Amino acid sequence: MKDFKKKLGVLVVVFLMSLLAACGSSDSSDGGPELKNEGEFNFIVSGEFPPFSSVDSSGELTGFDVAVGKAIADELGLKAVPEKFKFHGAVSAIKADRFDAAVASHTITEDRKKAVNFSEPYYYSGPVIFTRPDSDIKTKEDLKGKEVAVSKGSTYEKSAQDYTDQIKNYDSDATALRALSEGKHDAVITDAITGKQAIEKGFKIVEQEQLGTSEQAIAVKKEDKELLKAINEALKKLKDSGELAKLSEKYVGADITKKPE
Repeated sequence: MKDFKKKLGVLVVVFLMSLLAACGSSDSSDGGPELKNEGEFNFIVSGEFPPFSSVDSSGELTGFDVAVGKAIADELGLKAVPEKFKFHGAVSAIKADRFDAAVASHTITEDRKKAVNFSEPYYYSGPVIFTRPDSDIKTKEDLKGKEVAVSKGSTYEKSAQDYTDQIKNYDSDATALRALSEGKHDAVITDAITGKQAIEKGFKIVEQEQLGTSEQAIAVKKEDKELLKAINEALKKLKDSGELAKLSEKYVGADITKKPE
């Protein structure tokens, strides 16, 4: 009898521990996506990639990526919690389950797909060569032997490697473009919109050849399949309603949400 009571006591403790663990889990009770914090969509942006993400004068994150993340959170009935994070470490942070997602203008690549899963594209872009106005660089062939600045860990870094072995890394595209404008390096490879915004701010640079097109998507941990499904459903609603295009027009000045013909 004593042994029976002892075993029964152990079973009760195990049951209670399991119950407490279940209550403390971030899993949705209705089988929904797993989140870092219940009721929140915690996503990261670079914060150094205007007009997609930057920090405004009041210290708040703003830009197209931030707005897309917030719109997805609204569709999912969650509180949006954006955080600034260095772009070159974003994929690793998602893989390590530190955040729910990265809404950080990641180009879909085969290498990145080995580490994380990607949503459907939410906008389309492509690498462009930027130089100073007096440069003799006009095309990718002219980059041979030239010093090209890029954002560390970006696909633009890999693009540059196809044309030169003299590559200078910066923490952001904006700082690379500023350095170019101030007389450093021979060229920068970055997104067309980012370069155009730098020109509008007075940077002494010009746009040269575009090197192709790319698909930008949201990165999530491979195991978070329900979250990926929910994000894709939210993106579809935002596209179908025209809200995604409106956000693009507001922050970028053009609709970059439709796949180029």
